[in-house]
Amino acid sequence: MSASRSAHSLPAGPAPVIDSHVHFWQPDRLRYPWLSGVPALDGPFGPGDLLHALREPVEAVFVEAGRIPAQAADEVEWVRQLARTRPWIRGAVAHVSLDDPGTAPEAIRRFAADPFVVGVRHNVQDEEPGFTAGAGFREAVRLLGEAGLAFDACVRQPQLDELAELAAACPRTRIVLDHLGKPSVPAVDSAWRSSLRRLARQDNVVCKLSGLATEAAPGTEPAGLVAILREALEEFGPDRCLYGGDWPVMTLATTYESWLGLVRTALADLPAADADAVMCANTVRTYRLEQARAPAAGHDGAGRASGEAEPR
Repeated sequence: MSASRSAHSLPAGPAPVIDSHVHFWQPDRLRYPWLSGVPALDGPFGPGDLLHALREPVEAVFVEAGRIPAQAADEVEWVRQLARTRPWIRGAVAHVSLDDPGTAPEAIRRFAADPFVVGVRHNVQDEEPGFTAGAGFREAVRLLGEAGLAFDACVRQPQLDELAELAAACPRTRIVLDHLGKPSVPAVDSAWRSSLRRLARQDNVVCKLSGLATEAAPGTEPAGLVAILREALEEFGPDRCLYGGDWPVMTLATTYESWLGLVRTALADLPAADADAVMCANTVRTYRLEQARAPAAGHDGAGRASGEAEPR
């Protein structure tokens, strides 16, 4: 863990943790249309709020939070400023509209030149069937691989087979499945299992152990969530699974401490080295975090003016 993290000293946990999936948002700074439909989340959530939710040191990767597409670079710059004084924010997964051939290649080029950006997400969970099969979309995903950036794929269960086809068509691109494909919890069916197994056969795909709590029906027992996590671990193997909190969205259903404990329960039967890989090393490898850094003030890999006041 970073020595500079001591400013927020917390009790030591069993092993280092890097959360592969956290969000921050500031509605008075950026526009998030989706927040109006989720009153419990319709307000600012920042690094200080996350620290208050933690009981041990956790480092994190920021994942784009659904601001309007035109503000994607502004979002990265805001989080970069946060990270300059909070080095436990290890990097950012930025938004790119991958279906737009007029803007996607240049956006990918700019983000690839930014050492703080470690991946790209175009949230496709609400797109029409066949969206990821579009020639322009696939070409952009291939460009991500050439640029050394991971592609975060937030899809729903019916889209898993299409994601497997995308992974096969873009073998040089690291594809990160968010939230296990959002299965129906706890009533996981054979279709999800079959699709997850098909996706896991693509060795350029990794799976985040994240987001299940918010997909779960009320009254779902923790043991049911643990069983689903273990199914994903069996299909992908512990070398291709990443711990993810999905904070603060997960607060709709659970606490950070509870979710972290649940994932550790799912990992309890693994050798310690495998469990530690899921909680830390796999995220470092997937997002190449050893190369990521928040540039010094005045440098902006996305080619935008910097020098704004420190974000709240």
